[in-house]
Amino acid sequence: MLAGAAPLESILVAGGAGYVGSHACKALAAAGYLPVTLDNLLTGHADAVKWGPLVQADIADIETVRRTAREHNITCAMHFAARSLVSESVVKPELYYENNVTGTLRLLDALTAEGLKHIVFSSTAAVYGEATGELIHEDAPKAPINPYGETKLVIERALNWIGAAKGFSWCALRYFNAAGADPDGEIGERHEPETHLLPNLIKATLGQGPGLKVFGDDYPTADGSAVRDYIHVTDLAEAHIKALEWLKAGGQSRAFNLGTGEGLSVLQMIAATERALNLKPPFEIAPRRAGDPPRLVADPAAAMAAFDWRPSRSDADTLVSSVAAFLAKHA
Repeated sequence: MLAGAAPLESILVAGGAGYVGSHACKALAAAGYLPVTLDNLLTGHADAVKWGPLVQADIADIETVRRTAREHNITCAMHFAARSLVSESVVKPELYYENNVTGTLRLLDALTAEGLKHIVFSSTAAVYGEATGELIHEDAPKAPINPYGETKLVIERALNWIGAAKGFSWCALRYFNAAGADPDGEIGERHEPETHLLPNLIKATLGQGPGLKVFGDDYPTADGSAVRDYIHVTDLAEAHIKALEWLKAGGQSRAFNLGTGEGLSVLQMIAATERALNLKPPFEIAPRRAGDPPRLVADPAAAMAAFDWRPSRSDADTLVSSVAAFLAKHA
């Protein structure tokens, strides 16, 4: 910092060592903020914290959260810290309620005690359950079919009441399918186990993992495979900055969908991978999975209008090439 320059505004980023959280930290730094990461590193990576300090602690550690908020003069936060494996949530729902619900309530308790004004919450399209229709609007019925989606919806509803009682504003951003990696190759997806399509598809194509199973080729879609709304993680990160600044400018608390409004099928992603790598991805057609709808695509019009935001990196070729470049750089 130059002598005499005003200090950067600090933003607490809970879960800032994780996939989307670390990309948000990079976007915050580029926008002139200081991201202060709070992460217990159970699934996050310390080496992904590159743009501000790391406080290694759990979101339920009220004393540490309050101390961190005081030390960095925190009045705004982004909250990504959550358990997020759908299959695990079904087998171990108590872990999801403990972390995603109880932990978040304690985080909010600590931050409101230190003067929280605005918070951006990482939510999910899983709150809609098996929603149908060409595009899913924010007003679509909320009917989660697993504890992961249920716990996110619980917190959305809690934010409504707690925000009104404690005097802070909030945005809940419902992601559809986060994908891709940092265009500079500094950070990317490193889940264990990895459940997302693109890293597994690219690893399989490079001979670094098992062949891909395409669950169903008889859906009522253009090529028979399931269609999802894939959004580049850097586009997601930029939407979080826009949401925070919208709140700071007086925007009303509410939930927004984050997606492209255009779906990509599994077979389209396989074709994009073949183009990017010039290799034939190994895959086999398997039966449909129970509960998998043929199409899940966001209506992102509300976020686009409120934030003056458009995803610019979420086409299939950019998504695939960014993941392939990250995996090659960090092999």
